Amino acid sequence: MHSRRIATLALALCLSGLPLVGQAQESAYAGRQPLDRIVAVVNEGAIMESQLDNRVAQVRSQLEGRGQATPSDAVLYEQVLERMIVEEIQLQMAREANLSVDDTELNRQVRAIAEGNGMSLEQFADALEADGLSLGVVRDQVRRELLMRQLQQRRVASRVDLSEREVDRFVEQQGASRDQARQALFQRKVSAEMEEWIQEIRSRAFVDDRLEAR
Repeated sequence: MHSRRIATLALALCLSGLPLVGQAQESAYAGRQPLDRIVAVVNEGAIMESQLDNRVAQVRSQLEGRGQATPSDAVLYEQVLERMIVEEIQLQMAREANLSVDDTELNRQVRAIAEGNGMSLEQFADALEADGLSLGVVRDQVRRELLMRQLQQRRVASRVDLSEREVDRFVEQQGASRDQARQALFQRKVSAEMEEWIQEIRSRAFVDDRLEAR
């Protein structure tokens, strides 16, 4: 039997650990539903309370599945909402740049997630359905992650420049091959550029955080 933990961890580990976008999950209870409300306005977009609740549940499940301590609800909601705000900014930028995801690449990524869990695509769809999700929801989530990856490649990775002197120094210090040195240095610089870029786009965006009014 495939558990929710397996399915959500598969999604968390796909696409080289890129941040996940909140999923739309089916309600676990019947009866009258409370009215949804906006917890953050991001430029011309908005993040809904139901999206935040679902994302927090997903993150909590991942932490528990890894045996890691879970922060308090207040801290967890604040951290997750901030991550979702940054993701929403990136998705808006991707739309403005007319970025798109090829269906062939999307299908390949979704199939890789299934195979990474030792399942066929059909088995993976059944496992998701058992967890109250659908393959369509997962495909939409992966599509958005791929859009953010494209944007980051254009805006961040393109800024990184390596000199042969840096590579030579790394080889001498670490005893690595030149290919290993280039890869390690590139990843290090991308991480630094990414942090700076995230702060930059976050500071330029209009954000109305309404979480405290919950």
